[in-house]
Amino acid sequence: MTARAGTGPLRRLVVLRHAKSARPEDVDDHERPLARRGRRDAPAAGRALAAADRLPDLAVCSTAVRARRTWELASAEWGTPPPVRYDPRLYGADAPTLLDVARETPPETGTLLLVGHNPGLADLVLALAGHALDDTLDRVRAKFPTSAIAVLTWYGPTWSALHPGAALLTAVEVPRGRKH
Repeated sequence: MTARAGTGPLRRLVVLRHAKSARPEDVDDHERPLARRGRRDAPAAGRALAAADRLPDLAVCSTAVRARRTWELASAEWGTPPPVRYDPRLYGADAPTLLDVARETPPETGTLLLVGHNPGLADLVLALAGHALDDTLDRVRAKFPTSAIAVLTWYGPTWSALHPGAALLTAVEVPRGRKH
């Protein structure tokens, strides 16, 4: 089953929630670092994206420390990471704001990766998924934990054509790193 948002090439939106963060006292939310588990899980997310051939052509990442560090650790698992744009709108963004950011993607980008926060990311996935494979929608509705990855595909001439209900949710996974 495929969802069609019009004619054009197959496009893929990959959504990655930041890895587990620490909550040190006297540290502003935006500046929170990754916890030990987050430092293990972020590289596992990068390996999972590479193993599934879901590497992005472009990444847009929240400016929050935990999101930036997730991106750095995940993309370090790839030979040549794609360009990344740090966008302050992703910090605390709701689904409409995240959709606006995705719609600004250059048309030559086939796969876009958004690295950000909940509840906005889960809400975006649920808004865009007009159809889903297996139990992926139920899984996102139940919980979209730290380090979760959701993959949406759709057809469109440009990213500006992306709209709610237009995509097929093809995968949801939560990679975890090994404890040492």
